[in-house]
Amino acid sequence: MHRLMAVTLGLMISFTAAAQGFDRPIGKPFASRSEVIAMQGMAATSQPLATQVALDVLKAGGSAVDAAIAANAMLGLVEPTGCGIGGDLFAIVWDADANELTGLNASGRSPQSLTLQHFRDLGMESIPYLGPLTVSVPGAVDGWFELHARYGRLPMSELLQPAIEYADRGFPVTAFIADLWQENAPSRAEFPGMKEVFMPGGGAPNTGDVFKNPNLANTYRLIAEGGRDAFYKGEIATKIDAYMAEQGGFLTADDLAAHTSEWVTPMSTNYRGYDVFELPPNGQGIVALQMLNILEGYDLRSMGFGTPEYLHTLIEAKKVAYEDRAKFYADPDFYNVPTDMLLSKEYAAERRELISQEVAAKSYPAGDAVLENGDTIYLTVADSDSNMVSLIQSNYGDLGSGMTPEELGFQLQNRGQLFSLKDGHANVYEPGKRPFHTIIPAFVMKDGRPWLSFGVMGGSIQPQAHAQVIINLVDFDMNLQEAGDAARMRHTGSSQPTDEVMTDGGTVYMESGISAEVREQLEAMGHSIGTQKIKYGGYQAILADHVQGVYYGASESRKDGQAAGY
Repeated sequence: MHRLMAVTLGLMISFTAAAQGFDRPIGKPFASRSEVIAMQGMAATSQPLATQVALDVLKAGGSAVDAAIAANAMLGLVEPTGCGIGGDLFAIVWDADANELTGLNASGRSPQSLTLQHFRDLGMESIPYLGPLTVSVPGAVDGWFELHARYGRLPMSELLQPAIEYADRGFPVTAFIADLWQENAPSRAEFPGMKEVFMPGGGAPNTGDVFKNPNLANTYRLIAEGGRDAFYKGEIATKIDAYMAEQGGFLTADDLAAHTSEWVTPMSTNYRGYDVFELPPNGQGIVALQMLNILEGYDLRSMGFGTPEYLHTLIEAKKVAYEDRAKFYADPDFYNVPTDMLLSKEYAAERRELISQEVAAKSYPAGDAVLENGDTIYLTVADSDSNMVSLIQSNYGDLGSGMTPEELGFQLQNRGQLFSLKDGHANVYEPGKRPFHTIIPAFVMKDGRPWLSFGVMGGSIQPQAHAQVIINLVDFDMNLQEAGDAARMRHTGSSQPTDEVMTDGGTVYMESGISAEVREQLEAMGHSIGTQKIKYGGYQAILADHVQGVYYGASESRKDGQAAGY
């Protein structure tokens, strides 16, 4: 079914309002389906079983955050290609009682005993993608407990119980996840523990195969009983320390014990009356805000969705904003990121002047003030008390670093690969530093009230996809489901916080819902059009309609996800 839906999405189908019974513009070149609508609560995750777990928690009296934690734990089991407790977490939470939007950065730091000189001694110009040198402290579990301490209602043991039960008895693997599993498991099979946990019988599971992970069930039990310290100071930390030492790694029990998350203030820009919020660096969220600031100066509505004029403008705005991302985005504990300047409308106007409306640029300067890969899960939940949470969690590279302590049942992330090794770079490797991060939750307020909680998974596509979703909703009048299903553009090859520099203009990829004629016109403007297979992200969203008193939910058909409410 997944493959059938993916093929359908790519076809040039004339999606008409009449066919759906809605009074909406006709002729959209993509397939879609109706939004999910409910009154009491809504959950949208990247795997249907996780969505059902979230709804069960809401129905049992749990908060939106409770449901999000339970769903995230479930996703660590059913979607190990995207997330797990060996990775990091970021969240934006709307607290209805406090009338407040808060952010949590639960990303981990590099090992204290690993130095920049060690990479130099090994003759490395970049940090490896797999193996022990790329592992940083996993922040997800501490993120769960930070969120739960502020916003939880049900005990953590109750939130982890569904994932424990599924891990023990097994679950059927869904199509998109099975494809990623099979694609990525062989490259990690050499690392001890990987095959034993994630390749039962010698290979990755197929669609519909029932997969069990009793070791992860036991790890979840330890966390449920012993709290966050069971992970960072107890038996789990001890086993991670021993495993990493055996593999020549540097992550230690002391690194785990020293870990803390950080509550942060989300940053925003106003785009045509909508306040769009992202978290500050060390993540890449504010580049979406920079893109929107630049694009606000154009009449995108008149250009029209999917036209060469619109796509050219979108691509060039992305290229301009990503130059700042490559130069400035880093751990603010180590570098004073000039966020106020980067997000100012005046600065956006200056950067907009660099863009030609006729010709694609080969390079752009940054302002004076392998990163294309990676997989993630995103989920969002809203409860009956109007609380909403936008949460994203990841191992970075699909099945992570390959480092898999078998007794624990999960893999450790390879997020440390995203440091620079260049002296003087804002994102240069240092012990105890948080690496540049690709995963970003988003939130939108309208007239001072929560309007939209959403995210789009998938490495460097995330900010450019965030911008496209907002533009689809605001400029092109799409509904919540259409805004995610609409054919996407993805530009690759921008300069990176890991030292790569764009000199050739990069490559533009477009889903097949964008016509051959449009591609030809973009090529004539100087864009290089890519043809190989590439990921376009995965979208979930919840919209709060305060007039009708309902939630709208959406989960696109590029992945296995589901939006559901009650």
